[in-house]
Amino acid sequence: MTSPTGTSRLQRLAGWSQRHHWLALVVWVLVLVGVTAASQAVGSDYHDDHTLPGTESQELNDLMEENAPEQSGDSIQIVVHDEAGLADDATQDRIASMLDEVRTLPHVVGVTSPYESQQALSADGTIGYATVALDAGATDVPTEAVTDIIDTAQAAGGDGLQVELTGDAVRGAEESEGGAAEGAGMLAALVILVFMFGSFLAATLPVITAVFAVGSTLGVVILASNLTTIASYTPPLMMLVGLGVGIDYALLIFARYRTELLRGADRGQAVRMALDTAGRSVIFAGVTVVIALMGLFALGLGSLQGVALAVALTVLVTMAASLTLLPCLLTVFGRRIERRVIKHAERTGKDEGHRWRRLAEAVARRPWAPLTAAVVALAALSIPVLDMRLGFADAGNDPESSTSRQAYDLLAEGFGPGVNGPLFVLGQGVDEQNDDAVRQALASTPGVAGVTPVQHIPDSELATTMVFPASAPQDEETSELVTELREDVLPTLAEQTGGRYLVGGSTAAAEDFSTAVSDRMPLFLLVVVGLSSLLLMAVFRSVLIPLKAAILNLLTIGAALGVVTMVFGEGMFGVPAGPVEAFVPVMIFAIVFGLSMDYEVFLVSRMHEEWRRSGDALRAMREGLATTGGVITAAAFIMIVVFGAFVLSPDRMLQQFGLGLAVAVFLDAIVVRCLVVPAVMRVMGERAWWLPRWLDRILPRIPLERDDVVAASAPATRELREENAR
Repeated sequence: MTSPTGTSRLQRLAGWSQRHHWLALVVWVLVLVGVTAASQAVGSDYHDDHTLPGTESQELNDLMEENAPEQSGDSIQIVVHDEAGLADDATQDRIASMLDEVRTLPHVVGVTSPYESQQALSADGTIGYATVALDAGATDVPTEAVTDIIDTAQAAGGDGLQVELTGDAVRGAEESEGGAAEGAGMLAALVILVFMFGSFLAATLPVITAVFAVGSTLGVVILASNLTTIASYTPPLMMLVGLGVGIDYALLIFARYRTELLRGADRGQAVRMALDTAGRSVIFAGVTVVIALMGLFALGLGSLQGVALAVALTVLVTMAASLTLLPCLLTVFGRRIERRVIKHAERTGKDEGHRWRRLAEAVARRPWAPLTAAVVALAALSIPVLDMRLGFADAGNDPESSTSRQAYDLLAEGFGPGVNGPLFVLGQGVDEQNDDAVRQALASTPGVAGVTPVQHIPDSELATTMVFPASAPQDEETSELVTELREDVLPTLAEQTGGRYLVGGSTAAAEDFSTAVSDRMPLFLLVVVGLSSLLLMAVFRSVLIPLKAAILNLLTIGAALGVVTMVFGEGMFGVPAGPVEAFVPVMIFAIVFGLSMDYEVFLVSRMHEEWRRSGDALRAMREGLATTGGVITAAAFIMIVVFGAFVLSPDRMLQQFGLGLAVAVFLDAIVVRCLVVPAVMRVMGERAWWLPRWLDRILPRIPLERDDVVAASAPATRELREENAR
């Protein structure tokens, strides 16, 4: 990365940004404003692709779409409740009139009244539900159309009649647009930065950099949603990662800039040196995050590929902003920032690494104690992962004030908990004379509360029936019922009737998703861990450091997912117990593995730089922690508050993402980087930097330190090595 003249590409980039700072700022502003304006004008077209090729639930969906496309769309349940009963003529007229209006609304292809089937009325006659069939999936029906259905239905309420609605489309329309979590996270991050730098202006620069990067990427993703499949939950997830990573990368470069100022460099030199040192680490860290996210393609799950691309793009743009926009801001505000930085350093003392140096020395004296304690703690936190159940949130997880939650509770009260998550059984090649046998076999299965009559699809050999479990959709008993139907009940029934049977529904889809992820996880781990380890090996010219990083990263991720399982799966701290969202573990793995590599690079690169200078493994460990410990912990706390703020989100999936990422960053930065890594480096000693000669010849060289800077200290290096030898 260095030219024949001795000037690296990053130094030249910093120099260009300094000379043309106003041009670069205008370009960034135009990009942000232009992309935002275009995205607002075009609008978004998100689509949740839940296809799972090769699974039973997906095969069922494909058969239904092929043979009965009018039944393959989503549906909404309009739940009506009156303590006086629903049989009164006036009440029936009000409900019938309301349903007639709903039939005329856009995207509605059919409405089934609660009075058309005895099964749609509760035993006491106080609760009933109508089914509204839509012409597309929940995420493909415009929010405005769903809102019209909700408003039209609820207008019939009053005078004792309660009208509530539920269904995926309703839940999507009710979701908050957010903003509170992101705002709280950025405010907390700003407070930490102000305390760290002693200057509000200096603290705002990393935040401004992150906002420009995330804002620009968000507009691109909105536009891209009109051209390709991007899930509806992508924007909050990319903002969560983008804000954390964006502030993190900008902070690391700014911290090195501040260090160079305190060493006596002028502002221009400080910017160029910061980009040429911390900038290299930022590039490498960003690449590792992108590699980890691209590993999601190995899972072959269409629902995650668009998310992976969007988040990877966010990381790349934040990296670009840190390398181009931040130098411009440092040039514009450099004089004022320099004064504040120097005054703050005079008040607090220039040597801020003495505490970290003492910690490193304490760890070096007894490395096995912190190493053993930390590994045991991480392993213990990982144990709950063994009992993790995957699933999807339903209306039972919504706020109690929402219409979807109230409809969910009314249905459970009137018809039992299983009505909120029925299983869909599709028979292929079944004669009508076997209908009673099919229904009897399903109804007699333990855990089944009810079964609808078998319905044959015209002009096809398919027949459908709904099975209502006795348990709620997210209960473990419902998952066990799916397994029993697929492995015991339906194979026996197929032998008796000569037909073929498939089980679908939300719970069945969650089971299929879990199985698909488990089957493909080894390939996913091989791609992510293998490529990241090869990169680390090429950078640090070591075999043991990549191995150590991979093991510790896996322990950190396991512990974070263990905490998520305890809180959301087992119901700690008053959180409703239920399955962990099916997408959460793999996304957390990809994101956290990449972020863990960030801190590995920031810490070990400084150790490697000191090792090349001195040849003293103990000194390299001590000085590496002393110079990076403060920055790593500050960056970690910023990420923790940004990620942790999403626990305040009303969306259960974002809560799980926020908690998992915050816990992972805390464990990685505080426990692993500040205790375990120094202990391991002390135990390994010089062996940490060992690489076989044959491997050294074939591996490409990816330098994170300037060779000329290291070479400048060669005399000191020789003296230190001679002293060590003596």
